[in-house]
Amino acid sequence: MRGVRWRRVASQVGRSVAVWAVSTLTMLVLAGILPDFRLRSADGDSATDIAVKAAFGAGAFGVLSAVVWPLLVRLLLLVPALVLGLLVFFLNGALLLLALRLDPGERGTAAPETAVVVAAVMSAVASATGAALAVRDDDAYRRRLYRLSDRRRRSGPPCPSSPGTVFLQLDGVGHDVLLDAVGKGLMPTVARWLDIGDGARPTHRLTPWRTDWSSQTGASQLGILHGSNHDVPAFRWYEKDTREVVVCNRPTSAAELQRRAVGYAGHDGLLAVDGASRGNLFSGGAEQQALVLSIAARRRSRENRSRAGYFAYFSDPANAVRTALSFVAEVGREIGQSTRARLGKQRPRVSRGGLYPLVRAFATVVERDVVVAAVTGDMLAGRTAVYADLVAYDEVAHHSGPASRDARKVLERLDRSLALIENVAEHAPRPYRIVVLSDHGQSPGETFRSRYGLTLGDLVRAGCGLPVPRRAERTRSGAEARAAVRAALRIPVEESGERHRPTRRSEPIVLASGNLGLVSFPDVTHRMSKEEIDARHPALLPTLANHPGIGFLLVRSDEHGGVVLGAYGAEIPLADLDDNPGPLAPFGTGAADAVRRTHSFPHTADIMVNSFHDPADGEVLAFEEQIGSHGGLGGEQGKPFLLSPLGFSPPVDEGEELVGAEHVHRVLRRWMRESDGPQVPLESSEERAA
Repeated sequence: MRGVRWRRVASQVGRSVAVWAVSTLTMLVLAGILPDFRLRSADGDSATDIAVKAAFGAGAFGVLSAVVWPLLVRLLLLVPALVLGLLVFFLNGALLLLALRLDPGERGTAAPETAVVVAAVMSAVASATGAALAVRDDDAYRRRLYRLSDRRRRSGPPCPSSPGTVFLQLDGVGHDVLLDAVGKGLMPTVARWLDIGDGARPTHRLTPWRTDWSSQTGASQLGILHGSNHDVPAFRWYEKDTREVVVCNRPTSAAELQRRAVGYAGHDGLLAVDGASRGNLFSGGAEQQALVLSIAARRRSRENRSRAGYFAYFSDPANAVRTALSFVAEVGREIGQSTRARLGKQRPRVSRGGLYPLVRAFATVVERDVVVAAVTGDMLAGRTAVYADLVAYDEVAHHSGPASRDARKVLERLDRSLALIENVAEHAPRPYRIVVLSDHGQSPGETFRSRYGLTLGDLVRAGCGLPVPRRAERTRSGAEARAAVRAALRIPVEESGERHRPTRRSEPIVLASGNLGLVSFPDVTHRMSKEEIDARHPALLPTLANHPGIGFLLVRSDEHGGVVLGAYGAEIPLADLDDNPGPLAPFGTGAADAVRRTHSFPHTADIMVNSFHDPADGEVLAFEEQIGSHGGLGGEQGKPFLLSPLGFSPPVDEGEELVGAEHVHRVLRRWMRESDGPQVPLESSEERAA
C-alpha cells in the first residue's frame, strides 16, 4: 500500500510539473508573439533569465489562480451570472499582472488588455494539458472523485446509508425520439442501461407516459415536483380576475404558480426533505436551489440563491475558460447550421438570427455545464434527492426540428452528461439511483403563419369583424432557455417587449402556447359561453372551427356545460366524447379526458383552440415561430418517457397507463419511500390506512 501511495504522489507531482512546464512554454511563445507582453528588461536579458522569468510567472499565476480566485468569486455573489462569466477574463488578467510583479527582478510587463489575452490562453492550455495527462492515467479521474467525496464526508454531517435519488429531466425529449437515438447509437449510456445491443443485463426500464392537454414544462414540471398542476391550462393565459397574463417562464408567475400548487397539494413538494433543485422552473420545496426561476424574482439577498450554481462553477477559472470557448464554438456551429438550412432552402424553417445563436449556446453549453456540475456536487455531498432540468434539446429542436441533425448532436452530448453523472455516483458517500425522465416531447410541423400567411390572432380578428394587419406579425417563442438567460442577466420577462393587452378592452386577447391557442374577452368578467360568443360575434366560432389549420375548439355551453367544436358544424358535448369523439378522433387515446379536465379549470380561456394534427406523420401547426413545438394535443409532444432503475417497483401495473404529471409525482414519491429515505411529503392517515 505504501508503494502504491508513493506512486500516486509521484504521478500527481509529475502532472503538476508537466502543466507548469507547458504553461512556461506558452508564456514564452506569447511573449514572442504579442508586442505589449515582454519578459525581459529594457536593457535585455539572457535566454536563461527570460526562461526563469517565464517559469516564475507561470508558477505564480497558477498558485494565485488556485488560491486567490475562489476568494474573489465569493466577493462577487451579487454580480449577474453572465457578467461574472465575462469578468473572469479581466480578473484573470489582473492575476497575471500581479504574478509578474511578484518577481524580485520586475522585468516582465504587459498591457492590461494583453494580460487578459495571455491569462485566458494560459488557463486554457493548462486545463487542456491537465486533462490530457489525466486521460493517460486510467485512475486519475476516479481518484479525484474519491478525494472530493472524502473531503465532503469529513466536513459535513454523517451521510445516511440509504440510497439517494437523482432525477434528470431531458427537456422536450419524446419517448420515440429517445428510442430512435438509442437505436442509432447516439446515446450509448442509455442503450447500456436498457441492454440494447451490448448483451449486458439491463439496469433500467423505459416507460412512456401521457401529458395533460397542456404539454409544456410549466404544467408538467409543476405537477411532477409539487403534485398539482391544477388550473394551468397552457404556457401562457389571461386571468380575468386579476387582469394579468400568466406566463410559466416569467419569474413572478412561476412563484405564484408554485404557491398555488403547494396550496392545492397540501405539501411543499417532492424535494422538501434534504433535496436540491437545479435548473428548474420550480423549487419542489428543496432547501438547496440553484438556477430556479421561481425564486429569481426576489430582490437581491442572501435568500436569493437562484444563480448560486453559476458562482460555484465559475470559481474555477479553468471551468470559465473551457465553457467560454465551448460557448463561442456553439455560436459558430449554430450560425453555420442555420446558414446551411437557409441556402439549402430547407422546409419547414424559422428565423434563427438575432440573439438566438447566443440563447442556444447558453442552453446547450453554459446551462448544461453549470447544472451538471451542481448535480455532481449534490451527489458528493450525499443529498437525498436531486432534480435537475437540462433544456438543451428542447431549445434546439424548437428551431431546427425534433428529428434534425442539429438536435441529434445535442442528444449525443446529453448522453455524455449522463455517463459523467453515473461515474460520479460510483464515488458518492451513499448509493444513488438515477432516474431520467422528460416533461413532454415535441411534434414537428411548419408554423400556422408560414402555411396560411396569417397568425391565429389575425384569424380571430377577422372572425370578430375587426381590421387585420396586412402583414402578419411573428409570435414570440416561449422557449424555457430565454427565461433562463433573462434571469441570469437580471432582465425581467415583464420588460422583454412582450405585449398581450389589446388596444381596447372590447377586443380579444389571443395567446399562443405551441399549437394551443387561447382567446379571451377581457371586458367580460366571467368565462363566456358559446351562446354569448355567438350573440356577440356570430362568425367567430364558425370561422375558427372550419379553418383547415385548426383541429378543434373547446367552449363553455349553457346547454351542455361544455362542447367541442369542429369542421362542418360538428358540436359534441363533453359528456358524449367517449362514444363520439368527433374532431378529437385524430388525437388518440386520452384526448377526451384531457379536454374535460382542462374545461374544469377556473382560468380556462373563453375559447381553447388546438391546431390541426396529422396522425400519419405526427405533424401539428404551431401558433408560435417553432418547427418543433409542444403545448397542446397531437403527436409526440404528449408522449414523454420515464427511465427508471429496475430496483424500483414498476411505475404502473401491467396493462395500465401512466397518465398526467400528477400521476408521475405519485410514482416518484413511492420510489423515494422504497429507498428508505424520508417520506416526502409525509403520508396522511388516509394514505396509511389505504
